[in-house]
Amino acid sequence: MSSNIGQRKADHLALCATDEVAFRSKTTLFEQVKLVHDALPDLDAASIDTSVSLFEKKLRAPIVIAAMTGGTDEAARVNRELSSIAEERGYGFGLGSQRAMHKRPDSAVTYAVREVAPNALVLGNLGVVQASAMKTADVEALARSVGADAICVHLNPAMELVQPGGDRDFRGGLATITRLVKELPLPVVVKETGCGISRGVAQRLRSAGVAHVDVSGAGGTSWVAVETKRAEAASDHAARALGEALWDWGIPTAASVGLVAPLGFTTVIATGGVATGLDVARAITLGASAAGIARPALKALTSGGRAGALAFFDAVEAELRAVMLLTGSADVAALRRAPKILGSELRAWLDT
Repeated sequence: MSSNIGQRKADHLALCATDEVAFRSKTTLFEQVKLVHDALPDLDAASIDTSVSLFEKKLRAPIVIAAMTGGTDEAARVNRELSSIAEERGYGFGLGSQRAMHKRPDSAVTYAVREVAPNALVLGNLGVVQASAMKTADVEALARSVGADAICVHLNPAMELVQPGGDRDFRGGLATITRLVKELPLPVVVKETGCGISRGVAQRLRSAGVAHVDVSGAGGTSWVAVETKRAEAASDHAARALGEALWDWGIPTAASVGLVAPLGFTTVIATGGVATGLDVARAITLGASAAGIARPALKALTSGGRAGALAFFDAVEAELRAVMLLTGSADVAALRRAPKILGSELRAWLDT
């Protein structure tokens, strides 16, 4: 597989439409969150309120179709289709890394979703290493050019270490984030890319003034695995060996949410292996503001087209509403307070 940025984005999209890049043994640990059944809910199922406010926009449900792609013709189609679904259903939508757009301005059209999603919450996306080499005004221009309501600054050291030609110098990341938080006139969301955010990193981010995070934890798509598969196809044996060793690296999503949520962030998005309404509900009970869904949405779109993606989200919402009823939660704020029992492995993570 080629190392040029356009082909790399095409490779990523093709691989993420399959199960070949899932974590092997590590899970999200959402299965270790047991919600307590309420046999006597004083609720009408039809009146349950799943709405939340995120970055001053009201979402019909605490769901963000999370960052995946950009930079290719197929990426343009996927972004337009999924962002139009976000518009129709009242979800948020995250763009993939705009690094390709920054390097090749002619690829900007692949990130242009406002025509089909004029009112949706749209999150821009840029790597911290790339942002460190850019003026704040240039980062703002990149976000404004796609009509983003906020800009995600992503952290992906594990992925980069496996990627042939990837970044190797991660110095100055916190200083860059501190600068952007102070100088950008739109919200900055610091997000991982499948390896999670620890309590220690979250504390450093809070000290830097960060108010919004997306934990993007382990248990769903392993971006180390994505790059390992690319290295395998390119016969890069050293990168493949490193990727095999680090395939399951990271903090499970449930653990990352539980570690980060008590620290006072305004927004905590739980991305990473979220695939069902029950997963969304569990994330909320751990303190998440919303949950990000990525590969399952792409798989549903790839296998069943728009109708398949809509059916997938119908099921997610129906399950979320059912869980809210069965925990006696009239709205998302009540769900956040719902009683739960945590398994031993998750509790061990939360004690770190």
